[in-house]
Amino acid sequence: MQIESIHLKNIKSHRDTTLSFSAGINVLSGPNGVGKSTVFEAVGYALFGVDARDFVSNVERFLSIGAKRGEVSVTFRVDDGDAWRVTRTVGGGVKWLLARETGGVFEVEEHANIRETETRLAELLGLANGRPLAEQFKLVIGPFQNDFLGPFVIKQATRRQEAFDEILGIDAWRKTFKGTSGLLSAVQHKIGLLAAEVEGRQEQVSVLPEREKALADLRAEAGAQRRTLEEKGKRLEDAGRRLTEHETREEALRKATIEVQELDIRIQNGKEKVATQQELVTRARNAVTIVEKNRAGKDSFEKADAALKSLREKERTCRALERDIAQLEKDALEIGQKLKHEDREVQKAGQELDAEQQRLAAARQELQPDARLVEAAAGLKALREETEALRTRRGLLTGRRAALTEGREKLAEGICPFFAEPCRNIAGQQPRDVFSHKIAELDEQAATLDARIDKLARDIAAAEKARQSLDALKVRGAELDKQHKLVESRRQKNAKRAAGLAVLRERQAKVAGSLDERRKERKAFNGLEEALAQAEKERAAFQTARDAFYAHCKDAGELDERQQTLTRWNQALDGLIKDREAKQQERARCQKAYDPSRHQRTRQEKEQLVGEIAGLQQGIKGLEKEDQRLTAEIARLKQLQKEIAERLAEKKHYEEREQLVKYLRNRVFRNVSTRLSERFREEISQRADRIYRTIAEGDEELLWGDNYQIVLRDMADGQLRERTDDQLSGGQMMSAVVALRLALLQTIGARVAFFDEPTSNLDAARRENLAHAFRAIDVGREEVTEHWYDQLFLVSHDVAFTEITDQMIPLGE
Repeated sequence: MQIESIHLKNIKSHRDTTLSFSAGINVLSGPNGVGKSTVFEAVGYALFGVDARDFVSNVERFLSIGAKRGEVSVTFRVDDGDAWRVTRTVGGGVKWLLARETGGVFEVEEHANIRETETRLAELLGLANGRPLAEQFKLVIGPFQNDFLGPFVIKQATRRQEAFDEILGIDAWRKTFKGTSGLLSAVQHKIGLLAAEVEGRQEQVSVLPEREKALADLRAEAGAQRRTLEEKGKRLEDAGRRLTEHETREEALRKATIEVQELDIRIQNGKEKVATQQELVTRARNAVTIVEKNRAGKDSFEKADAALKSLREKERTCRALERDIAQLEKDALEIGQKLKHEDREVQKAGQELDAEQQRLAAARQELQPDARLVEAAAGLKALREETEALRTRRGLLTGRRAALTEGREKLAEGICPFFAEPCRNIAGQQPRDVFSHKIAELDEQAATLDARIDKLARDIAAAEKARQSLDALKVRGAELDKQHKLVESRRQKNAKRAAGLAVLRERQAKVAGSLDERRKERKAFNGLEEALAQAEKERAAFQTARDAFYAHCKDAGELDERQQTLTRWNQALDGLIKDREAKQQERARCQKAYDPSRHQRTRQEKEQLVGEIAGLQQGIKGLEKEDQRLTAEIARLKQLQKEIAERLAEKKHYEEREQLVKYLRNRVFRNVSTRLSERFREEISQRADRIYRTIAEGDEELLWGDNYQIVLRDMADGQLRERTDDQLSGGQMMSAVVALRLALLQTIGARVAFFDEPTSNLDAARRENLAHAFRAIDVGREEVTEHWYDQLFLVSHDVAFTEITDQMIPLGE
């Protein structure tokens, strides 16, 4: 079996890393923090199913910073030559997929769940020994860097034994021995429960014969009551038949009586309706007479009403003309008043604008500047420039005077004013005064300049004042320009207002013309009110005749229909009288056939039988319920008998199991774990001793003693010496642990192993020997080409591995 490559995407420091491996020993090297141990963790995660939380406290820390999902893919080849690829994702919904290479393409195998995937991987890796792959990786194949010494340095013997029993897979016997203690107690407890349960149920079953006798007596009594019930049922059936005959005759008499009464009511109602209909016929005949009498008056009313409607229409037209005339008169008045007002306002505004124009012209004349003022303001710039030049010259003079003064003072002290050191030319002599007349000349020039600067300052002040005055005039001129523009704007508005007077005059003329036309049209309606009064008088004269005609018109039109209805109702009344006579005869026959006293006696007899039967039925129901209760109780007691037999059989079965558990605990489980531990320690000690001797190059013998304690034997002063783990140096302890771990791997048959920094705490010689030991594990020689493993993976900074490794894989370059 060989791991060919691994691809890490977003796993810790590996954003996108692909590494290829060779057969034999592969060494990962590089500085700290580049992710060497992460490669081992990724193999454990993808190929062996180790939980990411075994490497980090939080799954998110197994991912690269900022990543939400990651993925690890491992490609490996098994002994039959087939290539496989296992892929496992990190973050989100974790997927664990196994694919087989077919024709250069990896095809995913369908697995029902993760456990099926793990089982398939264990078969391919040759590790299908019943233990989870993740457990084998963490304990033996690829222990974490911090757990390399792990259980070897546990001080407490019991804990160390439990740890190595778990690594070797023999802890199950010890755990089984401890676990069966609870099983034995449970079996014994179950036997006690069954015994108590049987005893309690046997007391209940003791009353079964008594309950069976009571049930037999109960059923005999129930049979006698059922026979009595059958006899009374036959008598009740006969009484019911006779009662039905009486009730039939009674019902026939009742119906006949009701029908005679209904006919009497209908005849009485018919007579009343005939009388009412006769009155309606008489009223219709009178209405025909009244209608004919008032027909001519009705026609005259309608003629007068039509004339009145025509006059009302003319009246509405006249009223509309009058409203138009009133509105036109109002408009003419308003336009006249507005025209007069606007004319007066336009003339007034024109006069005001002329006055404002004259005032602005006078003010502008006053703003003309004086020629001397303009000339003074114009020379301001030249005065400032001249003043600045004089001040510069004045500053230079001041600097020259200060330099001369300083030179005079230094010369008086005997120091050269140019080289700032004692002057040998005047040593011991009084220096000649060469500075005073120059300083006097500079003072005279400075006084002249100061006088000119003062005069220029006064001239500048006068020029600035002139400039300010000119600026003030400009501001006032700009204000006058704004006022002039405002006046022109008001003049234009007044001109527009004056133009609007013509529009008002035109509108006034138009309104006057319309008013004359409406007044002429109104004259055509003179005399309309007299015509309306005459028409209303004529209409009122024929109002009574018209009302009488329409009030009786409906009754007159219904005369024929009312006469026909009266004839039909008289015929129906005669038929009802004949039907009543026939029903009265039928009622007399029913009264003769029905006997009320016999009907009453038969009813009482039936009621008595119903009560007696109900009592019998109730009693039988009570007996049946008691029968059911006793039957159920007897069945329950018989079931208890059956259960007692079952419980006794179950109790016997548990007693047999109790004996078996005691035998297994005392004869098997107690001893197997110890014997297996001795055998494994003996075999592993032999292999580890050969590896240790190769690493240490000494005569020390490595033993894996009781409770898996590391022991070194050698000869000291001619005597056999034994040293345990707490007496060994760090290098000796690490060498022993490496040897034992290599032997463990060989013992369990693992063909792949991972060692993270196995040379820590070893000196140079031991590190070199350890490197060669990886080549000589199988036969105990230093250099061989065949070895028991397919691949070894190491993380190391040690150069000793460069000579024996099959591939060096540098990271972080």
